[in-house]
Amino acid sequence: MASTLCIRNGSMMVRYGMGRVWQAGGSVVSPIMRSILGDLDLHLFAEGTATGMWRHLGAQILDGGVHFAVWAPNASSASVIGDFNSWDRSVAPMYPTDSGIWKAHLDDPSRGQTYKYAVTTRSGKVIEKADPYAFLGEVPPKSASVVWDLDYEWSDSEWMADRRVRIAHDRPMSIYELHVGSWRKKSAGESLSYLELAEPLAEYASIMGYTHVELMPVMEHPFYPSWGYQVTGYFSPSARYGTPQDLMYLIDRLHDRGVGVILDWVPSHFATDEHGLGQFDGTALYEHDDPTQGFHPDWGSFIFNYGRSEVRSFLLSSADFWLDVYHADGLRVDGVASMLYLDYSREEGEWVPNVQGGNENLEAMSLLQHFNTSVYAEHPDVATIGEESTAWSGVSRPVDSGGLGFGYKWDMGWMHDTLEYFKREPIHRSHHQGELTFRMLYAYDENFVLALSHDEVVHGKGSLLARMPGDEWQQFANLRALYGYHYALPGKKCLFMGGEFGQRNEWAVDGDLDWWVLEFDNHNGLQRWVQALNRIYREEPALSQLDSSPDGFSWIDSGDSGASVVAFTRFAAQGRPLTVVLNLTPVPRDGYRIGVPEAGFWEVLLNSDDEEFWGSGLGSSGSVFAPSEPMHGREHSLELDLPPLGVLFLGLA
Repeated sequence: MASTLCIRNGSMMVRYGMGRVWQAGGSVVSPIMRSILGDLDLHLFAEGTATGMWRHLGAQILDGGVHFAVWAPNASSASVIGDFNSWDRSVAPMYPTDSGIWKAHLDDPSRGQTYKYAVTTRSGKVIEKADPYAFLGEVPPKSASVVWDLDYEWSDSEWMADRRVRIAHDRPMSIYELHVGSWRKKSAGESLSYLELAEPLAEYASIMGYTHVELMPVMEHPFYPSWGYQVTGYFSPSARYGTPQDLMYLIDRLHDRGVGVILDWVPSHFATDEHGLGQFDGTALYEHDDPTQGFHPDWGSFIFNYGRSEVRSFLLSSADFWLDVYHADGLRVDGVASMLYLDYSREEGEWVPNVQGGNENLEAMSLLQHFNTSVYAEHPDVATIGEESTAWSGVSRPVDSGGLGFGYKWDMGWMHDTLEYFKREPIHRSHHQGELTFRMLYAYDENFVLALSHDEVVHGKGSLLARMPGDEWQQFANLRALYGYHYALPGKKCLFMGGEFGQRNEWAVDGDLDWWVLEFDNHNGLQRWVQALNRIYREEPALSQLDSSPDGFSWIDSGDSGASVVAFTRFAAQGRPLTVVLNLTPVPRDGYRIGVPEAGFWEVLLNSDDEEFWGSGLGSSGSVFAPSEPMHGREHSLELDLPPLGVLFLGLA
């Protein structure tokens, strides 16, 4: 981690370091863009451990001009072309260094002007490339880079000062995942800009009770239907929605409303567009030169060469950039499984074993471990989340214990099993109880995020509501029960946009959410239910405080498959226990008795069948007394009326 120098200026303590000047409390006074590459910077870059190359490479605006620097070690020559020199390759030649970095200092360029690098390969071919370290690009389909600065006056010092507690394993984390371009559209069908999105999104996320939003990739990507996962600009937010400062404003406003921001980050592959990173200097520079390791068969994209030191520094610097410059509160790393396995989506004979003869990508493992180590060293108040879809061991375990070092891992197994269960007709659910309960056998192997993400409402899967069985009433009741189970289990929460009010149509990136359905009571009721779940999740420590400990959960009865009922208790280190009961058939079950850990009155905190949630109004309400009548191995028990396709949350009064 970079060193920091503290100097007292009158009554104000100022910290100098990490390339910026900070006031006490965390607000930025002014950025310092260090553009001169020193020997240590070059050493770290070549070593594969540099995290701040965005301060040195690319187009850095300095007094009296712009300093350009690009890594192209196999080029025979390079020049800067742009608006300021009529795109003439002969006007602004760059000069090579021993490190493979080409440099030029030009007086003519100014903020907002576009440019590229004209790179001459060893064969004499001239290729025009966008700047890998550019802070901004043109609006696609245009592809030039834009000279830009990162000046912004933040107002989130209070948030930054205490955000560390908001990502702790013993705190609630309810994530609202969204795609910037399709969350809400203007009347003409155009996407909202970062500025236009800021206030309505911050207000909505706050009112709904979410602790964080997760933005699907906002890094520049040429192909809009890639949803942002085919990246070309690893240091530039998509210009479709505005400038870097506009995105900073969006994040600032969310912080102002008490909502954190997690950014999707994609080190697993990158776009093959001609102006991008591929064959950057006429050779496989960023991608692996062996197509069995350098080309992704599923996505038609290039795979980074994780064993090349300068590529590692590029990726580590990109991660640091979004956390440092944009005040992101976490990074959700996409496609981790595709990075870890050399045979991912490949048949026998289509992949090369590692030096030990196995299918593990040892270089990718090393990168991910270094990524997590450096992120938590330099930004201990953020979270990293790995989207890992296999049973790889130790994704969220410490690096010094052999793990990958992520703060959290998406629980893809829970998502798959639970949705398989809920799409079944209730009459068949008694034969599949294990799909509902199996998750608790491995719940503490990792620090999990339970995600109902965008991947579950695309590619012909339909919306979550459409996948629920039964008539309209049963579909909404099933979805309320699914969300109740989601919030009641150990693990952090993630729900994709539209799911909170019962989006009817499958998500389409070119479309809009079905906001119009909120004119109807059934959708309004579902939205109120999610709001109520977020409220109880944040208010009751038992629902999050011991997420990572077996002490926080105890089955009361997981085996009543005949009635399709499950019951369990959540415990807190400090706070009252909560008992949750689900009846997953449309048959009300009056007088259903369950054991509870303590005697006394138990208050019904939430009933998914309440009329305010568009339920039928059945099921227990108020307070229920637990006498000394043994049940389920406990000395006390409750007699409850279970609502149809419903869930009850009860707290010890």
